[in-house]
Amino acid sequence: MLTVKTTQAVNPEYAKTLDTAGLRDKFLSDDLFTEGEIRLNYTHYDRMIVGGAVPNGASLTLDHVAECGTPSILDRREMGVVNIGEAGTVSAAGTDYALNRGDVLYLPKGAGAVTFSGKGRFYITSAPAHTALAAKLIKIEDAACVKLGAPETANERTIYQFIHPLVMESCQLVLGYTQLHDGSIWNTMPAHTHDRRMEAYCYFNLGDDSRVFHFMGDPAETRHLVAKNEDVVVSPPWSIHCGAGTSNYTFIWAMAGDNVDYTDMDFVAMKDLR
Repeated sequence: MLTVKTTQAVNPEYAKTLDTAGLRDKFLSDDLFTEGEIRLNYTHYDRMIVGGAVPNGASLTLDHVAECGTPSILDRREMGVVNIGEAGTVSAAGTDYALNRGDVLYLPKGAGAVTFSGKGRFYITSAPAHTALAAKLIKIEDAACVKLGAPETANERTIYQFIHPLVMESCQLVLGYTQLHDGSIWNTMPAHTHDRRMEAYCYFNLGDDSRVFHFMGDPAETRHLVAKNEDVVVSPPWSIHCGAGTSNYTFIWAMAGDNVDYTDMDFVAMKDLR
């Protein structure tokens, strides 16, 4: 079963007028991971698609998505898949890829239908692509690794870069995930925006009673979203994106836009946040 939601772009002036329900509707997806289904959110932020596939021991195939306007989803797109569940398999273009928890698969333009099987819980990201590149399965030991933060500021974390120029070539999709260490809860501080790219966050490794307070909005008009395990937040180019949790957690970041420069960001001084 395939379900697709379309999210229109929102400008910062309109975002100021939204209440909690409105903010959650426009920026947060809390039901993408449903057993036996593929659920997608087609956004009008750089045409990024985010979604979840949960085959629940069987198999699910993703092929035609009407919102893309092509016979198959990857006819003019590339895709990144992260397994956040038990071991599973992703099949495309005649090749089967075994993904353990935390593994990342890149599928290029023209890869055709994609089949998900096994016990995996597959997080899907996809952006338009201008050329066909090589498919690549990336294990955590093959990712680029950056350590940031400190225990005394409660933001000690390890950033793993998978679909990234230091690891592989992609068209515009950049993806990795950040793991907060024990005792650390803050991510991505100081806050920043990047006007040339959008970003999406998928929060996971959270207990049932744990939550992340995701901060968003214009730096002088901040808002927040309360996110649970496996919730996905779409962040517009004009919005900050940082957060604090009730425990440590992991989040997948995926970006699309003008370039693949991970450091292309505009930092916001703490004194300028409101």
